[in-house]
Amino acid sequence: RIEKLCLNICVGESGDRLTRASKVLEQLSGQEPCFSKARFTVRSFGIRRNEKISCWCTVRGAKAEEILERGLKVKEYELWSGCFSDEGNFGFGIDEHIDLGIKYDPSIGIYGMDFYVVLSRPGYRVRYRRKQKARLGTQHKVTKEEAQKWFQTKFDGILTNKKH
Repeated sequence: RIEKLCLNICVGESGDRLTRASKVLEQLSGQEPCFSKARFTVRSFGIRRNEKISCWCTVRGAKAEEILERGLKVKEYELWSGCFSDEGNFGFGIDEHIDLGIKYDPSIGIYGMDFYVVLSRPGYRVRYRRKQKARLGTQHKVTKEEAQKWFQTKFDGILTNKKH
């Protein structure tokens, strides 16, 4: 099952473009996004340390499935097999947020965004709860192959061997 869906828009600068990107995420997810800061100054990119450069939000439950469905529709349910991590998670990016069905607003502009999906099985809470934390057995972890199989069966997805 889908544990969570992380949506990220990295603008690379603070100010007006970042606030417009956060409005896009708010329209999409229905919740207020958080902001990430630059870890260090990169003069060639024109960013300073601790400057807000991206916004992100984490969506769970049925809302996450609905947004993921819209994101995969943009990619035509076709993902590169390298999109899947060894822990059974996967991610992909889209170039234009208006492809998701959000109406184009000239005052906001067009933003690309990253989708990252974390898959889990029932019982994963054992690893993260506060009391009596325990390790997950190797049989209980989601593998890369299982995640790919889940993607193919749930969304009738296609795995490709070449990067787009």
